[in-house]
Amino acid sequence: MKIAIATDAWEPQINGVVTSLKTTIVQLEKLGHEVKVLSALSCRTFPLPTYGSIRLAIFPYSYIKKELEKFKPDAIHIATEGTIGWATRRYCLKNKLKFTTSYHTQFPEYVRLRAPIPENWTYRLMAYFHNKATRTMVATPSMENALKPWVKNLVRWTRGVDTELFQPYNKDYLKAERPIAMFVGRVAVEKNIEDFLKIDFKGSKYVVGDGPDLDMLKAKYPEVNFTGLKKGKELSQHISAADVFVFPSRTDTFGLVMLEALSCGVPVAAYPVTGPVDVISDGVTGSLDDDLENAITAALKCEPTVCRNYALNHTWEDATKQFFNNLEMNKAEKNPAKNSKFASPVS
Repeated sequence: MKIAIATDAWEPQINGVVTSLKTTIVQLEKLGHEVKVLSALSCRTFPLPTYGSIRLAIFPYSYIKKELEKFKPDAIHIATEGTIGWATRRYCLKNKLKFTTSYHTQFPEYVRLRAPIPENWTYRLMAYFHNKATRTMVATPSMENALKPWVKNLVRWTRGVDTELFQPYNKDYLKAERPIAMFVGRVAVEKNIEDFLKIDFKGSKYVVGDGPDLDMLKAKYPEVNFTGLKKGKELSQHISAADVFVFPSRTDTFGLVMLEALSCGVPVAAYPVTGPVDVISDGVTGSLDDDLENAITAALKCEPTVCRNYALNHTWEDATKQFFNNLEMNKAEKNPAKNSKFASPVS
């Protein structure tokens, strides 16, 4: 099959959305499908307000039209609600093409953290965007329940983890006072990192990642180890060296980095909110508590081997199977790749 994926989240960005899409594309291509990514890389762009490292395409409709008419995809998936996403949606509606969408980011909550805009206003906009899709994919049951009042035709698309890349390494990789508590991710207001940093923790704190709040937090919390961005094996070695992984976000739809931590044999401390409640088994692979300090203390008692075994059951192959079967055909005939394990998507 020929599959077009339209996304505003793409290289050079590094985040869970980009990781999920890139890994899914690799899996699809392994099975013989052809994937075309429609992103801002080929367009003039402008910086996203309050987050300059993310750039959005300026008036990308002509680019979208040209690429889709040249590629002639069997299925179209819109991954994000930025300018690329809106332009692709417009093209599909204008040409009576069916499409699917996915909900990766809790925009109403993100916007509210940055501007005095009521969440229900943004939820109405999200509903307007997604309800023209045949199906909207969400990662977890809790996210599905949260969106049900607004968005129809919700289906599940879970996530996986690269257990070969993210595996237990030597704890001595980091020379610091034990225990080590670590956050990994975008250093931005929506990640709620300060709830972690302000805790009086008897040990060492690490923040691994980059983002708009990095300089501010480094100045405010000089006792914390800020490593900057890490990738690949080096990232896995950092995570593996931790004794507990702290996930203070209250606005993530999934939190892929939690699976990566578990795959490294590191238990997770988090709030009992959307994302963590679907990933963490309380008292087994980590701890969920409205008091983050209590969650950290409890998570330190969890068994690393159990965390690793949990992650081993979450493969990208299974996640991609869900994604593929959720797609909507735009041609009368179904023609999946030869020898594909996956059934044809709905038409």
